[in-house]
Amino acid sequence: MVEQVIFTPQASDDVAAAYDWYEKREPGLGEDFLRCVEACLLMIQRHPYMFPAAVDDFRRALIRRFPFEIFYEPSGDGLIVYSVFHCSQDPQKWRKRLGLNN
Repeated sequence: MVEQVIFTPQASDDVAAAYDWYEKREPGLGEDFLRCVEACLLMIQRHPYMFPAAVDDFRRALIRRFPFEIFYEPSGDGLIVYSVFHCSQDPQKWRKRLGLNN
């Protein structure tokens, strides 16, 4: 099991913004979102190569119950989370985060 999970500042901002949005819509829904993110991260930690590669070494895992996906990269004994991306956004946003031009 991978022990260390590192969030980029942008990925942390993604989670915080989504939490705030859901919590404003319905009290407690933001907490549900966080629990689903944590459950997805735990699965990634247990099986970092189980999820498909989005491009190069960057992988993508869907978050249960919410229209978000986590873009991450296994790195040594840890994971780097680059984006917690809402599926309705322009895919160029996550591509830019990963340093991809196309």
